[in-house]
Amino acid sequence: MRQTLLIDADDTLWENNVYFERAIAEFISFLNHRERSSAEVREILNDVEREGIVSHGYGLHSFTHALVKTFERLSVEPLTPALHEAIHGFARTIAEQPVQILPQVPETLEYLSDRHELILVTKGDLNEQAGKVDRSGLKAYFSAVEIVSEKHVPEYRAIVNRHDLACESTWMVGNSPKSDINPALGAGINAVFVPHDDTWVLEHEELASAEPPSRLLVLKAFAELAHHF
Repeated sequence: MRQTLLIDADDTLWENNVYFERAIAEFISFLNHRERSSAEVREILNDVEREGIVSHGYGLHSFTHALVKTFERLSVEPLTPALHEAIHGFARTIAEQPVQILPQVPETLEYLSDRHELILVTKGDLNEQAGKVDRSGLKAYFSAVEIVSEKHVPEYRAIVNRHDLACESTWMVGNSPKSDINPALGAGINAVFVPHDDTWVLEHEELASAEPPSRLLVLKAFAELAHHF
């Protein structure tokens, strides 16, 4: 039976958070706080990022803002133009990274696209995400691309309505319990959890249970989708 697969992008189709983690490690080393441990600095950065998402959304602009605010909160030094430029440099290293496709993704998408309808669903800055989609070389496998500001129950319901999808044959595939799996199940569709070792800490959440008629699959790798669809 033909299904519709809504497929996440960052850390499902290509690497993403690993670059942010490297930039954060470099930032913490650069800050070199004398009283706070690296773990304590990271917790403060996490809090600042949570606060910033409300007004700045997701993406490099929001991340850069969080680094600057964390520096201002913790450093005894004033934020000089030189320091400001150095902090922005950590974010630029992320933007300069090529799109690194995860193992067996292209061949799995090729197989799936012949059998089912695929829709790319990613959240974040419109230009950033659209640029990554274009550079990935994977766009041709998808009948549509949805770039949303947030992945929550109302947005999944809106996607179902926009594309006139049947909930019982629609699946959200992704690595984030918080953004991909739990809200999709809450919207009454099915979900496939494909974990990633470097999923962003702010996306961590306990997996919800699938309430019938919704279904939940938990796989070890993206390529396993070919065994189920």
